Amino acid sequence: MSEHDAQVPLPDLNAADAMAMGDVGYNDDEQATRIAADLEAVFDVPVQVSAVLGRSKMDVGELLKLGPGTVLELDRRVGEAIDIYVNNRLVARGEVVLVEEKLGVTMTEIIKAERV
Repeated sequence: MSEHDAQVPLPDLNAADAMAMGDVGYNDDEQATRIAADLEAVFDVPVQVSAVLGRSKMDVGELLKLGPGTVLELDRRVGEAIDIYVNNRLVARGEVVLVEEKLGVTMTEIIKAERV
């Protein structure tokens, strides 16, 4: 750790608990606005989001035989949660929903990844 690093003030994690309990003069709206302002720098960062309904393995010969109307069997059952990836990292599971005649995904579970 350099001398400069030692001078950077660290957040007081206990203060977050105090704010949550209402001991500090912040209300929830002010805190949410402050957090949103802190994140504003990353709002325009593009990410790739993929919703994986299931997977299937096949030989190239089988793949070339597929045509319109072909049913492809996946490794998931009807009603089973789908995987949601952000930048090829599993971040959530969810369900397929229909929104104004378009398919969508609703997140039902957030996956906490281990830090590497």
